[in-house]
Amino acid sequence: MSQVPMSCSLWMRLRQTWDRLAVYFPIFLMGLMAMSTYWLVRNTPLLAEVELEAAPRHVPDYFMRDFSVRVFGADGKLKSEILGVEGRHYPDTDTLEIDHPHIRAYGSDGRLTISQAERGVINADGSEAQLFKKAQVIREALQTSQGVTLPRTELRSDFLHIFANTENVRSHLPVEMVRGNGDRFTADSMVYDNLDRVLELKGRVRGTLTPPSAKAVQPKP
Repeated sequence: MSQVPMSCSLWMRLRQTWDRLAVYFPIFLMGLMAMSTYWLVRNTPLLAEVELEAAPRHVPDYFMRDFSVRVFGADGKLKSEILGVEGRHYPDTDTLEIDHPHIRAYGSDGRLTISQAERGVINADGSEAQLFKKAQVIREALQTSQGVTLPRTELRSDFLHIFANTENVRSHLPVEMVRGNGDRFTADSMVYDNLDRVLELKGRVRGTLTPPSAKAVQPKP
């Protein structure tokens, strides 16, 4: 009986071992690929979410020319009327920019206020108005129910910020105020509260007060 050489027997054992390993090799390879994919997913930076909607731009969505806009209160009374040469509405801020605005507003006491400038910016409900360049606000004279006469008041500046609901006027630029028949004040900035009848002037303040006319004294008989 012939004997198988030792080298041949070793080769056959190695081949049988390789055949057994070859059965598990695809499984090992798939596991390695899975681990690699997991590592890539964990270490890949997340992409920024794609914006579904572009950010609004400050571009007008409609124009008006030689227009008039009226705002009424809850009681149906006219609160204000805005006239302008040209108006541009900006949807991102919901404001109306007006060339040469002319605004007529009525206070809670019925006092008429007229505002005008070279340019103005009005918010959506008309409660705020910003006037730029040669801004002017005039409060007409009024006699109250108590018989008190409120003199005509005029404010001038290159910027005036009007708050219709609280009847305030503010400015961080130099202002001039003329009251009645000759009282005149100037300042670097101002806060004016019409409801409380308080005027706050800041910075370099100067004023000129005109005394009331002396009453004629009738000689005694």
